[in-house]
Amino acid sequence: MNVFLAGGSGAIGVPIVRGLVAAGHQVTALTRSAANAPKLRALGATVAVADALDADALRRVVVAARPTHVIHELTALPKGGPKSARELAPTNRLRIDGTRHLIDAAVAAGATRFVVGSFALLGGAKAGVPAEAREAADAMASMESQVLDASERHLFEGIILRYGMFYGPENGMTDRMIALARRRLLPTVRGDRGLLPAIHLDDAASATIAALERGAAGSIYDIVDDQPVSMSEIVRAIAESAGAPRPFAVPAWVPRLLSPYMARMLTMRLPLSNGKARAELGWRPSYPTIRDGLAATVRRAA
Repeated sequence: MNVFLAGGSGAIGVPIVRGLVAAGHQVTALTRSAANAPKLRALGATVAVADALDADALRRVVVAARPTHVIHELTALPKGGPKSARELAPTNRLRIDGTRHLIDAAVAAGATRFVVGSFALLGGAKAGVPAEAREAADAMASMESQVLDASERHLFEGIILRYGMFYGPENGMTDRMIALARRRLLPTVRGDRGLLPAIHLDDAASATIAALERGAAGSIYDIVDDQPVSMSEIVRAIAESAGAPRPFAVPAWVPRLLSPYMARMLTMRLPLSNGKARAELGWRPSYPTIRDGLAATVRRAA
């Protein structure tokens, strides 16, 4: 395959590049900053530098790459993860306008397959999305519908991947949580009833490559591990994996006071299944649970 990866320098982009190159595919990785080019070249990718919000510039680099397959992983999230809905605004724009530009460019280049990375907490939850995240959910819906509409019109084979919450090596949020756990500054929440889908970055990357190769046109796949967990369970797993002290517990009003947006997102109940991805993509997570993945992450960082 000749793959154009939009968002090549991001948390999921880097392991996708690694996986594609290891499988012998040709990869052009898009980045907004030339500063990311050396790292991407070292991974074996050809680098394209352009802003996805500049339709003409994006079209030029995509057409020049002549891809058979396009992957959309465009985001503009803070390295440690968003702490408020305001921090999602640049990514919302990429998911609306950037998606439109990338679809137009992919069609102009003659790409036959287009895979987009969505987010299960926003794309998969039709109800229960906090009011603060409604704009982000609308942007996600726009992104997904644009790709599925293009697929229905036979412009290419469009596929949606709804990832669980990312964690793993080189993930800013994971690194920050491990550091906080070691200082006993990462608490659990009493009565935490959340059920959140998660996925190790390496498993998300392998699922993306499987979708490029074997996904059914027009399909939506939940790319999650085998067991949804509460945020408090994640905190306990991080502490155990890192050899940190046992976390202390706080009442539910504390996170709501300090970070209302994150508190509401992390109390959602979204018990998704990876059964369809297993059956149709021939994929299964190397790390079936977040405990398995965190243990491997800490070992690799040691």
